[in-house]
Amino acid sequence: MAVVSGGTTLIDNGALDAGVPTGSLILLSTQTASASANISFTSGIDSTYDSYVFKFYDIHPSNDGVQFQFNLSTDSGSNYNVTKTTTFFYATHNEADTEVGLDYLDGNDLAQSTAYQDLARVVGNDNDQSASGTLQLFNPSSSTYVKHFMTDFNSYHYTNWSNRWFCAGYGNTTSPINAINFKFSSGNIDDGIIKMYGVK
Repeated sequence: MAVVSGGTTLIDNGALDAGVPTGSLILLSTQTASASANISFTSGIDSTYDSYVFKFYDIHPSNDGVQFQFNLSTDSGSNYNVTKTTTFFYATHNEADTEVGLDYLDGNDLAQSTAYQDLARVVGNDNDQSASGTLQLFNPSSSTYVKHFMTDFNSYHYTNWSNRWFCAGYGNTTSPINAINFKFSSGNIDDGIIKMYGVK
């Protein structure tokens, strides 16, 4: 038995002691896009879990250079219009290895807006182009606190760049969030998989 920082104990093979909570992802739902105008999760977001994680696999648009976006609902998907305040920045590098960048995009954050929030921008629609990433929503069923979220995406920019997009913010409502919607700024989601997990 060994002891590490903070008094956490490890058993001899280096694993965490059984008393240390580690958490796990419980797959709740999977949706596959096929020329879909949007994808919504309208059930399963409730007080069962304190956090929900959405994973996105090769989300491919029908239109070129479009934004992949999301919005939240407090009425089971009748409306996606939760007021949000967010922050948004990205890192970028082109295939030619001639340009790099790290920038805050104040035109893509929101300040008390009900608009859709960008997750990944200028995603290309060539056959090999797409966006992948994660979104984590914290304590959506709280009736006391605002609803925090964080996102992390990478996309194949339509002019051959790798772009890493970071967003964080909160839905400024104390009403429970019980549905979420994903779409491109124009055109369909031609292909891709979205999985919803509960964090135990």
